[in-house]
Amino acid sequence: MEIREFQARIEAIYLERDRARGLAGTHMWFCEEVGELTRALRRGKRDELEGEFADVLAWLSTLASMAGVDLEAAASAKYRRGCPRCSATPCCCAK
Repeated sequence: MEIREFQARIEAIYLERDRARGLAGTHMWFCEEVGELTRALRRGKRDELEGEFADVLAWLSTLASMAGVDLEAAASAKYRRGCPRCSATPCCCAK
């Protein structure tokens, strides 16, 4: 599934409910999901990790939709040439 296709799928499933909640409320849910991902990373269980990464991506996608941002276009514009600062892949910026 392409990023744009995923974003459209999440919109179809959740956007109406998320818009009713508002951007601030939806952002709080996103932050909660990032916390769940953090806990899953600490535990290191593959099945948990996959589910939490998917949840974080879904919440990020719905936030982007609510803000009028096409995630695929935004990611492509920023990272098309590699690192946004040095344009290298892998990044050559000083650590």
